[in-house]
Amino acid sequence: MDAIRTQAENAGQPDAGRQEALPAEAPVVCGVRPRGVIWFIRHGETDWNAAGRLQGRRDTQLNRTGKRQAAVAGRLLGGLLPDPARPLWLASPLARAARTMEILRQTMGLEPAGYQADERLAEISFGRWEGHPWKDIKARHPAAHAARKASPWTYTPPDGESYADVAARLAPAIAALDGDAVIVSHGGVARALLALTCAIDPLEAVHFPVWQGRVLRIDAHGWRWLPEDAPPGHG
Repeated sequence: MDAIRTQAENAGQPDAGRQEALPAEAPVVCGVRPRGVIWFIRHGETDWNAAGRLQGRRDTQLNRTGKRQAAVAGRLLGGLLPDPARPLWLASPLARAARTMEILRQTMGLEPAGYQADERLAEISFGRWEGHPWKDIKARHPAAHAARKASPWTYTPPDGESYADVAARLAPAIAALDGDAVIVSHGGVARALLALTCAIDPLEAVHFPVWQGRVLRIDAHGWRWLPEDAPPGHG
């Protein structure tokens, strides 16, 4: 595992990353109301997921469980879409999301490559923290960990992104949708999307659990997981 070092550490000073003080009330970020249904699927599991390591922009691959989860999501989505040709199919360009999309479409009997990759759907960047579990970040950078916990929407890890940054790059992509869309992306993107579409308060969204092997339905009226009665970790 690579050593975690920040510019301030190299200078001999503590580094809490970049952060902005949050107001007493949650920041107002919502304002992109979906004009159709967004069917959101998080990529399947990777070995880094299983090990609790921060992935961010690292291009990790699906493991066996992740491939199975992608197929489960495909079967589920196949029963939800009356016309698979109707939605726009979009995916993060990172390998774990692209492969999930391909398995999902193949499971539905569709051309695996029949989707568009959009860089704006890539996972939140954890910068120099990528590759490390949260427990290591907390142990080695307690001030930075505490700062992120205090300002989870606006805190930016060294060389990384905040959820506010993700929402800003995501907004034009979602605003451009003029109908239903199937999106295969990442947990951090799902949280920013829920805040952006006014489905959840931003300070709640950052703690929203994003399951693998399930489908998150988002529209102008709110959100719900499908299947609704599945236990955490279904898939």
